[in-house]
Amino acid sequence: MTVTRPFHMTPKAYLVAERPDDPVLFLSPEILAATARQFIDGFPGLVTYAVKANAAGPVIENLARAGLTAFDVASPAEIALVRSIAPEAALHYNNPVRSRAEIDAAIGMGVTSYSVDDAGEFAKLVEEGVAPGAEMTVRFKLPVAGAAYDFGEKFGATPEAAADLLRAVAKAGYRPSLTFHPGTQCTDPAAWVAYIDASAGIARAAGVTLDRLNVGGGFPSRRMQADTPPLEAIFRAIDGAVARAFGTSRPALICEPGRAMVAEAVSLALRVKALRPGMVYLNDGIYGALAEQPVMGMTDRLGVVAPDGRPRSGAPVPRLIWGPTCDSLDRMPGAVPLPEDMAEGDYVLIHGMGAYSTATVTRFNGYGAMRLATVRSLS
Repeated sequence: MTVTRPFHMTPKAYLVAERPDDPVLFLSPEILAATARQFIDGFPGLVTYAVKANAAGPVIENLARAGLTAFDVASPAEIALVRSIAPEAALHYNNPVRSRAEIDAAIGMGVTSYSVDDAGEFAKLVEEGVAPGAEMTVRFKLPVAGAAYDFGEKFGATPEAAADLLRAVAKAGYRPSLTFHPGTQCTDPAAWVAYIDASAGIARAAGVTLDRLNVGGGFPSRRMQADTPPLEAIFRAIDGAVARAFGTSRPALICEPGRAMVAEAVSLALRVKALRPGMVYLNDGIYGALAEQPVMGMTDRLGVVAPDGRPRSGAPVPRLIWGPTCDSLDRMPGAVPLPEDMAEGDYVLIHGMGAYSTATVTRFNGYGAMRLATVRSLS
């Protein structure tokens, strides 16, 4: 990915001045900082950022500048990245399956917080020398609805197994914590309430007082025009549920937003390579920044502008959107309404694209070269 230095006020100004033929991701540091402040001011505990959502250096830099002091990391590469930008930040290594080499690398870079969801994985951490006094956060799962897709199939102990593991963690001299993940793009505050109630039950069953409770990620971003992500309602539900479930034994809280932290701060510009009846071919697709669209559903937060910056305003015509590769799977789901007057060389501007866009680029067929440009406003 190429980071461009010229500063422009808006994506349209950049497109008119630069006429790029590669996809361009536009980052607004002001929007990113405002989102960070919404979490820091609204969430009743420590806010960390899940680096996996967007590991671009400027994103990490701007979040640290906005006041984030902790990051959720999933690999030694992410640990090294954050250490290079924010060396004093607290790092929570919350990918619960690690090789011994990865554990050794994390210890060497000073990580003292780990999640675990299996007795064998806990034994690995102990055997590789994670010192007593470090935080061990037991991850559990529940059959709770409300998310776009569930993370429980891959990670998480049952509540019964989590209680046994939590007891073992405390007995071995580690700081005992619990964590869960309600699933990505979760819009129902009741999902967090159910998990928090279960957390209190697990702690009681284990006979352990929790040091901290990590309520995970899953916070929703605005994917569609009609969406209004209920972040404040979720924050209130979490705070109230913890107070009711734990009473005077209330643990310190942590959250780890990824998508909701960065999505709104980035817009994506793709160029129209060709038009055919009922079809449009773009310079990026499912092997690049649009990898999530077939899984999550195509967003309707988009518009089309001519190379001179004029918005295309023709009547909407349903079109199939194809990516640039020679793979016939490289298409967006459904027919997308696009202006009838759009033309070859135009740009399709897609908003809310900060999460899982740069992270998913594969360079299949030689495509995937992207620019990252800084702008003041995304409108």
